[in-house]
Amino acid sequence: MNVLETRALGKRYAGKYAVDHLDMHVPQGAIYGFVGRNGAGKSTVMKMAAGLVAPSEGEVRLFGEPFVLGGHGSGHGAAGHARRLGVLIENPGILPTMSAMDNLVALCLAVGDPSPRKTAADLLDVVGLAHTGRKAAKGFSLGMKQRLGLAMALVNSPDLLLLDEPLNGLDPEGARAIRTMLVKLNETRGVTIVISSHVLDQLERMCTHYGVIASGRMVREMTAREVAEECGNSIRVRTADTSVALVLLQDRNLPGVRYAAESDGSIIISGDAKPEAIARMLHDDGQTVLELAVQSNDMEDYFVHLMGSDETQPEQPAQPHGGAR
Repeated sequence: MNVLETRALGKRYAGKYAVDHLDMHVPQGAIYGFVGRNGAGKSTVMKMAAGLVAPSEGEVRLFGEPFVLGGHGSGHGAAGHARRLGVLIENPGILPTMSAMDNLVALCLAVGDPSPRKTAADLLDVVGLAHTGRKAAKGFSLGMKQRLGLAMALVNSPDLLLLDEPLNGLDPEGARAIRTMLVKLNETRGVTIVISSHVLDQLERMCTHYGVIASGRMVREMTAREVAEECGNSIRVRTADTSVALVLLQDRNLPGVRYAAESDGSIIISGDAKPEAIARMLHDDGQTVLELAVQSNDMEDYFVHLMGSDETQPEQPAQPHGGAR
């Protein structure tokens, strides 16, 4: 079952699409890395999924049911799903004059937690803020505020976490601690997590699935295994007649091997293929090999390619709906 699914989801601001007919599928138990440039529409998608922004068109489904902004009753609308959803989008909704403990206690009381101080203390320990004492949150570093926002998103022991750039402002040690915590939540409690981040090497260490968005549209969804296969070593081949060589190679029907013709006249071969086997096949088929080289594909280069070559994307209008819950 898909815990989160969108169907032709769209959001327009001033007549322009910030999110354009986007289909998204997040399987139960996944850690789903949501990848895209600044302004690509990631935050807008997550706001609609969290019920913080109403879609202009299309549908959001949570836990297999339609999610209607402002709906009521069990299984429908923000009220029905609030206890199953944890959200950290943009800036955490922190009360700046209160301590981390008091922020969490206030939120626990608001959601009806019977043991607010114990829950708050446990969460502060989980995110590494147990040492902050009575210090007001306005004096926290960006990384500390991110940790507190994450703790606030965990108050309801959610089944689904929506985290927008939760690693922002964290040093390498802090990022590793948060990453380890998220993986543990996923593995021990079965929490499904959607996480956007520009720190691709951090996503690589924890994600089971990926979705790539560009200009408000979903470019591709894939599993971590598919990414690993496509980011592995590939073979670049150039022959005297590329079109004929490509057909001959495809006719071999080698299992787990993919071919792509490049604009420079070369063929990129990925998957379970050995360079010596490719060279031998081409020789047996009477093809003149002009170039054959093994190349490594970097994960960052791979995602940048999927997102497109534009260095900038139009910024979307800021909306006053950020926060954690």
